[in-house]
Amino acid sequence: MSLPHAILTALAEKPSSGLELTRRFDRSIGYFWSATHQQIYRELGRLETDGLIRALPADQPARGQKKSYEVLPAGRAELARWAAAAHDPKPLRDVMLLRLRAAAVVGTAGIEADLRRHLELHERQLAEYEEIEERDFPPDRDAAEDRLRHLVLRAGIDLETFWTGWLRHALAELAALPADAP
Repeated sequence: MSLPHAILTALAEKPSSGLELTRRFDRSIGYFWSATHQQIYRELGRLETDGLIRALPADQPARGQKKSYEVLPAGRAELARWAAAAHDPKPLRDVMLLRLRAAAVVGTAGIEADLRRHLELHERQLAEYEEIEERDFPPDRDAAEDRLRHLVLRAGIDLETFWTGWLRHALAELAALPADAP
């Protein structure tokens, strides 16, 4: 996934200003694709230059007024092209896994505390996702777009469930190591 397509998706869902996009990234899209305020504004400029989005006309011309953007037909076509294209999964790159591999050689000092910290962070994220699921996806909400958005949230829930289970297992394994282990 790329930032331009994340922005096109957000704008196709709802025309927004750069600030509104930043807030939406913080609340939803940012759970799986993050971007800074500066990156969003820079990309809005590129998308507008490329003719994929346009700034909506302001109600009253005013200096410093925030611009809202909408997706143009060319932007919708690009988003549809991109959504339909094949994309290979990205290889997993996780610093904790690399650190555990290094600990096998240099020792486990500091690893247990950080595993516990990671577990707490993943438990917190899982609880947040589950709250969103309960609030935003009741059983009667089954329109196609809701079901697809729920699939994205379920991926987050399933990943956090995996990480919390794996971290508990890793902590148990670490506790079972002999005292003289590396």
